[in-house]
Amino acid sequence: MRRSTNPVLLKALGAALKERRNELGLTQEDVAGAAGIDRPYVTLIESARKQPTISVLWRLAVALDLTPSEFAGRIERFHQNFSSLQ
Repeated sequence: MRRSTNPVLLKALGAALKERRNELGLTQEDVAGAAGIDRPYVTLIESARKQPTISVLWRLAVALDLTPSEFAGRIERFHQNFSSLQ
């Protein structure tokens, strides 16, 4: 798979995932199990080193007790914050 051309978006995704996981008191293992993915993959997403598919994003949203649009809104908020810092 090709590397993302939008590293700020990947960073925003990772931050939104980690923030919500911490809000719920979940471990990476908890989220991975609920989303049907491996824990190291959650680590790579949170550290902006992997770009998940839309299917994985959907399952992460559900695992985080969010709708996909709510999850996207959180990602957008971080993206705007990170973009304004550049």
